[in-house]
Amino acid sequence: MVNVKRCFNISELRKAAKKRLPSPIFHYIDGGADDEWTLRRNTDAFEQWEVVPSMLTGVTDVDLSTQLFGQDLALPFIISPTGMSRLFHHHKELGVARAASKANTYYGLSSMGSSTIEDVAAAAPGPKFFQIYIFRDRGLTRRFVERCIEAKYDALCVTVDTAVAGNRERDIVTGMTIPPSLTTRSLLNFAGKWSWLAGLRHNQDFTLANLDENIDPLKSGALSIFEYVNQQFDPSISWADIGWLREHWEGPLIIKGILSPEDARQAKALGATAIMISNHGGRQLDSAPAPIDCIPGIRDAIGTDLELVVDGGIRRGSHIVKALALGASACSIGRPYLYGLAAGGEPGVTQAITILEAETRRFMLLAGFDSVESLRSNAAIRRVGFVNQLSDA
Repeated sequence: MVNVKRCFNISELRKAAKKRLPSPIFHYIDGGADDEWTLRRNTDAFEQWEVVPSMLTGVTDVDLSTQLFGQDLALPFIISPTGMSRLFHHHKELGVARAASKANTYYGLSSMGSSTIEDVAAAAPGPKFFQIYIFRDRGLTRRFVERCIEAKYDALCVTVDTAVAGNRERDIVTGMTIPPSLTTRSLLNFAGKWSWLAGLRHNQDFTLANLDENIDPLKSGALSIFEYVNQQFDPSISWADIGWLREHWEGPLIIKGILSPEDARQAKALGATAIMISNHGGRQLDSAPAPIDCIPGIRDAIGTDLELVVDGGIRRGSHIVKALALGASACSIGRPYLYGLAAGGEPGVTQAITILEAETRRFMLLAGFDSVESLRSNAAIRRVGFVNQLSDA
């Protein structure tokens, strides 16, 4: 069993996750689309920005609290929605939601999750949002909205960058399936992963919990989960569908997958309250821009009216600080907490949150900023290699 407290950064949690997980499942977390250029670029792009610190500011403590989607949070980063958390640990979404609730930050539940909307609401009292797709079956989308209203979710997040599934070649090579199948091809990948296999004693349910009753209502066995989902993703969705969704949901509405100022303006015009700048973690369109590089243009386009959440590539607290300094309202983490979940369940998620919180706090102390607000207002951030020419005159 991994002692996650001995993992002192996200990279160490990743190593622990790789050691514990069967190969197809680890690469399902770790991989991206096509050549994985965007996957790499998401993190590498943070290295193109530098923060010029302010010295002798007298800062002795840092306030990381912020407001997002109508809620007061203790941290400037939230837990991004990711599909099928049961693959990684039997604590699944419920453990992640509990860890987020204890940290007083948002948990995002994916409509492709392995826990129901209602079970997550019962497990964690903290702030929550639900991530939704516009399915071909608009009735299914409408039922999701109604369930979120009944379960008192704080916000709704619609993902718009998944008209079709991305070309994730690692999953093809490893033979990844949902649920995982023990075939002659995959047996060696599961052999020796005793900690992960032991989790089957606690929970063997690898279904898409919120879609299960819609997948094969006649129990014919003729329609697989992936066949159903691929049929339900609607490539014809348009801005009119965002307007339709807005009519059925009165609370904070987040649009996830926006990368251009033009799309940000349109989202604002249709009543979105927040934008999640995201390329789906490099799992959809390869060659899409890194979210960190999209912040200045989008913030200039929409002003201060909408909240901006940066999603993708974050592995260090310094990355969070840079995003906030450029104008983000908050950041969203996906793979970092999934590595923690895979390494050690709910305690591993808590460790991922703790690592990023400590790194963010330390960076801000060293840079001379005592709060998220002061960082947004006064941060000196510039592209690496930029030289500010000052005149002696």
